[in-house]
Amino acid sequence: MREEIAKVLAMMEEGKLGTEEATDLIQALQEKQAPNQVIQQRDYMDKILKIQAEEKGNKVNVNLPLRLIKVALEAGINIASKIPESAKYTEAIDLVDINLIMDAIENQIEGPIVDITGENGEKVSIVIE
Repeated sequence: MREEIAKVLAMMEEGKLGTEEATDLIQALQEKQAPNQVIQQRDYMDKILKIQAEEKGNKVNVNLPLRLIKVALEAGINIASKIPESAKYTEAIDLVDINLIMDAIENQIEGPIVDITGENGEKVSIVIE
């Protein structure tokens, strides 16, 4: 099931599916596997979200537990939406689709989630291991 959901998320990221279509497909896949999901969730939430960024020879590696990421993203999105003109303080945040990361966590996806290479050689990758 994880591979099927990863394919749906990839199709959404490529623009082949809309958000609503992808959500419907993922929900259908989850309903199909619902009994197993509860058992696996405890182990999955112990995994690590690894963020790696590189620009002009500078490298940043951040490793965070999925439990922390899930809570922080939910709170951060809620807080940011209430701050006037918050977009000007989060330049280039559009490059990373936060909902894609949340969907990946909710659907217990493992492996690469985001892999971006910018025009000037800057790189960002987000992986769940």
